[in-house]
Amino acid sequence: MLKIGVMGDKDSIYGFAGIGLTTFDVTDPAAAIRLLREIADDYAVIYVTEALASQIQSEIGKYDDRPCPAIVPIPGITGNTGLGLRNVSRSVAQAVGSDILPD
Repeated sequence: MLKIGVMGDKDSIYGFAGIGLTTFDVTDPAAAIRLLREIADDYAVIYVTEALASQIQSEIGKYDDRPCPAIVPIPGITGNTGLGLRNVSRSVAQAVGSDILPD
């Protein structure tokens, strides 16, 4: 059975455990890359805090053409950096052939 996981700093992700998601307290980019490679085959969705995702973007990009896991940047406790919205905008533009989302 595939699962949903959340990677990032403890303060940003601890609440997700309360709704049944698996949390991974990781802030070091090298450790996050190793963890992502380790769990990718067992998770359908992996949420990654934007702060961490920005540091491992090249590794996350390796999963763009795979149906699973869907790796989704989410705002952390420090706020929204816009990374998640930029990724959604890029995906929509690829799907419909044009950027249709407002700036």
